[in-house]
Amino acid sequence: MDLIFWRHAEAFDALEGQDDLSRTLTPKGEKQAVRMSQWLDRQLPEGIRVMSSPAVRCEQTVKALGRKVKYKSELLPNASLDDLLVTAGWPDSKMSVLIVGHQPVLGQAVAYLLGFANGECSVRKGAVWWLRSRVRDGDTQTIVVSVQTPELL
Repeated sequence: MDLIFWRHAEAFDALEGQDDLSRTLTPKGEKQAVRMSQWLDRQLPEGIRVMSSPAVRCEQTVKALGRKVKYKSELLPNASLDDLLVTAGWPDSKMSVLIVGHQPVLGQAVAYLLGFANGECSVRKGAVWWLRSRVRDGDTQTIVVSVQTPELL
C-alpha cells in the first residue's frame, strides 16, 4: 500500500475571532499547491483514493489536483494518529491513499511509520511524504518512496 501525506500549502494566520478551519491559502500557498499538484498528477497511481481535511486551506490545496476528493472530519487539525491511520486503511488497504492534512498529525504518522524514536517529524507546508508498506520475510516494513517540497519543483 502506498500512503501519501500532503500537508496543506501556506495559509494566512487566523484573524482575531476567525475560525481556524476557515483560513485560506496565501498567494504563495496557491502557487505551492499548483506546483505540487502538477508533480503529483504525473506520479500518482491509477485508482488512488484522495482524502482531505475539510479545513478550507486543505480544500484549496487539493483542489489544484483536480481529482475526486472525500472530505473526512477524522483529518481535521485535532486528528489523532489512530484516526488518521484508520481512515487511510494503513497498512492493509488494497488501494493507494493520498491524505491532505495538517501538522502535527502528519508528522506524527511519518515518525510512527518510520520508527523515529521521538515520535515527531516536521512536515513543511505544501510538502509530500510518500510511504509504502511492504512485507519482507513475514515482517511489515515501511519504505520512503519520495519526499518532495514545492520549492524543489
